[in-house]
Amino acid sequence: MKKTQELQNLCTQIRRDILRMVHANNSGHPGGSLGCTEFLASLYFNHLNHNTNFEMDGINEDLFFLSNGHISPVLYSVLARAGYFEIGELATFRKINSRLQGHPTTHEKLEGIRVASGSLGQGLSVAIGAALSKKLNKDNKLIYSLHGDGELQEGQIWEAVMYAAANKVDNIIATIDYNKKQIDGEIDDVLPLGDLKAKFEAFDWIVLEEKNGNDLESISSILKRAKKLTNNNKPIVILLHTEMGNGVDFMMGTHKWHGSAPNDEQLEIALSQNTETLGDY
Repeated sequence: MKKTQELQNLCTQIRRDILRMVHANNSGHPGGSLGCTEFLASLYFNHLNHNTNFEMDGINEDLFFLSNGHISPVLYSVLARAGYFEIGELATFRKINSRLQGHPTTHEKLEGIRVASGSLGQGLSVAIGAALSKKLNKDNKLIYSLHGDGELQEGQIWEAVMYAAANKVDNIIATIDYNKKQIDGEIDDVLPLGDLKAKFEAFDWIVLEEKNGNDLESISSILKRAKKLTNNNKPIVILLHTEMGNGVDFMMGTHKWHGSAPNDEQLEIALSQNTETLGDY
């Protein structure tokens, strides 16, 4: 377990990793990655029961599935900083023959990656399948998944939502990165999601909502609440209100940085707002 200040220092370093990785290739998705930094750092370092000696089956450990695979920079940084693979490998992000592709894949055998993700809408189905596998194997550990809010415009999500409730898949905690922005603009301008809480409740899910989705203590609190509600015949979803581009002032409040890399000058400004804490790769 890491204390709040330790986690905050880690988050600052993860943001530096994200910015430098994306800048080095002039490609990638910094906005959502920055917005989910606190969530993934808190999950992996304080809540997830996991083993860095990676085995694909993940027997007797909690599993995490990233459905919105375009925010791979934050996941790669968290995995490396947690000890799944060498931190220096972050320098190969999006390079030819790298294991750290723009969207995570399994055939590179990168430790910590259990599903190829990037085609939005599929991750919840995968996570539910893993949750059912846990039940069949009498493995009492949990499944966690993360999804973009724009991803909820995909029909497969709602098929999975309906399936999980109907089959009482109660060992899963899905989290929605609710930043209200997607690649083409504001969610409400592209395809409004309406009342998400009411929607999930109508599908018979337990719905938790956290308005301070970039606050470490708030994230920790809601993850603890969610875990206590598992094994109660209903799946659980957390609506986590985050800020796309969190931690870099000019990346916040806009969808522009969904899939755009900073130039040299912008990188310098962004890094000056996130002072090195644990050492750059």
